[in-house]
Amino acid sequence: MEARIDKWLWAARIFKTRSIAADAIKNGRVTIGGMNVKPSRMVKEGEVVSVRKPPVTYSFKILKTIEQRVGAKLLPDIYENVTTPDQYELLEMNRISGFVNRQRGTGRPTKKDRRALDDFVGPSLEGYGDFDWDLDDDEE
Repeated sequence: MEARIDKWLWAARIFKTRSIAADAIKNGRVTIGGMNVKPSRMVKEGEVVSVRKPPVTYSFKILKTIEQRVGAKLLPDIYENVTTPDQYELLEMNRISGFVNRQRGTGRPTKKDRRALDDFVGPSLEGYGDFDWDLDDDEE
């Protein structure tokens, strides 16, 4: 049995909508065997699909070709995640650094960005504010 790649990516819950899946394929973020494909490309069981969602490239081995969306509990029967561990390390490093992909000229950091920066820098200043400024307690 075969299925269209855009329908399979949507049905396997890799993309939220089929149009997002089709756009990703058109923009070259989905490959099969290292080759760019079209949304109408038919996929077969056993093929490995690579999906680039920056900064990570996920790889999925197709176990079952479907075109109807299934529940999340059934996903282990549909595909096997064969993404290499170094890709997950990239994701973790990007999450920790936080500001690697901040583009130049995007303006001031938002409150959320500022809090993330404070959490990132915070441990080096541990114990800095522990001084007791209340001098009345020392006089008694």
